Amino acid sequence: MGVQPGKHDIRLRRRADFSLDLQFKDSSNTVINLTGATIYAQVWNEARTTKTADFAVAYTNRTNGQVSLTLTDVQTTTFATENDYETQLRYDVMLEDSTGKREYYLEGIIYVLQGYTAP
Repeated sequence: MGVQPGKHDIRLRRRADFSLDLQFKDSSNTVINLTGATIYAQVWNEARTTKTADFAVAYTNRTNGQVSLTLTDVQTTTFATENDYETQLRYDVMLEDSTGKREYYLEGIIYVLQGYTAP
């Protein structure tokens, strides 16, 4: 049986950097060793017709299952907002283990708020 992805919604502002620290665990709450694994994470529109961004993935502690996902201010600037206020995008996080098995571990909605201050 596959992994049931967790759900975590995000609120971020356009033109700002964003990061999300994660620790991967199995169903018995045991840390997953990420040695030899690859993490993928992307942002799409709800219909999955337009990819908006790829998260950068930094492996902060592979043996302890820890990664940091980031989006830059340049990336979030391209996130459109409706009526200059808010829009919704979708994201998910996939783990590909050292054998090539791929499973989704996290998914959610990204609520994009308009940022008003711009340097």
